[in-house]
Amino acid sequence: MRQGVRFGAYAVLGLVAFVTVGSWTGLAPQGGGMLLLIGAVAVLSAVGGAWLRSRRAAELTAWAAATGWTFAPRDPGLGLAALQTGRPFGQGRSRTVTEVLTGTYEGLSAVSFTYTWTTGSGDERREHEVHVVALRLPAHLPTLEVTAEGVGARVAKAFGARDLQLESAAFNAAYRVDAPDARTAHAILHPRTLERLLRPDALGVAWRIEGTWITSWETGATDTARIAPRLGVLAAVVRGVPRHVWQDHGYDPARDDAARGT
Repeated sequence: MRQGVRFGAYAVLGLVAFVTVGSWTGLAPQGGGMLLLIGAVAVLSAVGGAWLRSRRAAELTAWAAATGWTFAPRDPGLGLAALQTGRPFGQGRSRTVTEVLTGTYEGLSAVSFTYTWTTGSGDERREHEVHVVALRLPAHLPTLEVTAEGVGARVAKAFGARDLQLESAAFNAAYRVDAPDARTAHAILHPRTLERLLRPDALGVAWRIEGTWITSWETGATDTARIAPRLGVLAAVVRGVPRHVWQDHGYDPARDDAARGT
């Protein structure tokens, strides 16, 4: 967890500062004293990192208990690191899943987790961290990705990336839509859903339908305050999928409604 890394970094910076000031004043430890000091910093970093991880786990466990969800420090065998093939999945190396929260949201299986990976090496080595939330779909749907317009999207389009244009000029200005199956994408992104995605709570939220999941990702570790708002956006998209789209892919929501007596 990055909190432990940060704690260790602070301890090392403190050691460097101590030695630097000590060299100026003649008080810096020498020989065996320096080795003992380095050992003490290493122990302090390990203990501090463990304490931060324990505190974080307690916070997430409490949140899960209060919401009727379940917390696991790592992937409990759900294959979350390969939940989808599109970004942020499938990038770099050392892919890890931590801070896993599972439950239901509006009758759909839901999950939240921190996903990390590494790119580059040496001075170019970078660690990346995103908070993923997802809802399981009742049927497999064609891939549809909606991300905010910006410099990255404009560069991607300059190199030939898709950007499906829809009926709303405001939506086209706010989002980039990548969908190999344009017909299904147009059906899912109908005017009511476009209007929903232009509301303040949805603007800028990146999401993708791929296979039997709809996911959303944001930079940073798990933020429990952001789980419900982002799942709300995803659930609105799922609710807006027309019946004929589900039927085209082997599922009829009317059967579930009848089974529930609604």
